[in-house]
Amino acid sequence: MAEVIDYLSQHYAEQPTLEQMASVAGLSPYHFQRKFRAWVGVTPKSFIQYLTFDNAKELLSKGKSVLDVTDEIGLSSPSRLHDICLKIEAASPGEIKCGGQGLAIDYGFGFTPFGECLVASSPRGIVKLVFVAASERDQAASKLLFEWPQASFRRNDQIAINLIEKIFNYENNETLALSAYVKGTQFQLRVWSALLKTAPGELISYGQLAQSIGKPRASRAVGTAVSTNTLGYLIPCHRVIRGTGVIGHYRWGAGRKRVMIAYEAIRN
Repeated sequence: MAEVIDYLSQHYAEQPTLEQMASVAGLSPYHFQRKFRAWVGVTPKSFIQYLTFDNAKELLSKGKSVLDVTDEIGLSSPSRLHDICLKIEAASPGEIKCGGQGLAIDYGFGFTPFGECLVASSPRGIVKLVFVAASERDQAASKLLFEWPQASFRRNDQIAINLIEKIFNYENNETLALSAYVKGTQFQLRVWSALLKTAPGELISYGQLAQSIGKPRASRAVGTAVSTNTLGYLIPCHRVIRGTGVIGHYRWGAGRKRVMIAYEAIRN
């Protein structure tokens, strides 16, 4: 399904046919449509309609919520995403200075509905979740080790896969409580904490995010803090858009961001 989503993020403007999408998944059109609808909650055609975001951008620029937009373009769905309650613990200056000495970190790779990711966890909580391409695995692992030079590391893909299944288990309607252990300045933590207050299917502009932390003139600094997030999806920086309603950039690709927004809006 991740391959199909990647294909749609690149070719949605071409309005691919059901047969074309099914061929990417290696399924017959009939079985593909059934599996896609079971996972997303709407037909592939409806998903593409929302993915184009043509009407949605205009409606969002007029101040309407993404849920209202979803309803107006005919994509409301009774299903909903489960809530993720993430408790962030920040590493102290002393802990940062010692490079994670005494910290045991398990890391590995696995597939999410939005592509492959590296996820790393410790007894203190999740320390990293970043999306990667197959050619970027070694680079992503090296960067993780560089960020915590004194920590002990163990690659364990099964632990990573189990954690990914918890995070991306869309059939679970209960609240999932997770902990995170991150490096960040006080300003970054304020921005990330504010992002955690947004709900699945909700969008917020950089200006609105700046106002929510009491810094209405700090939109640019807020944008920088958003871009340095190392807990992809968990800290939902994909929900931040420009004030005009334009999706904007995303450190893991604008296509992936567009898919996440469309998926959350449809499922909520």
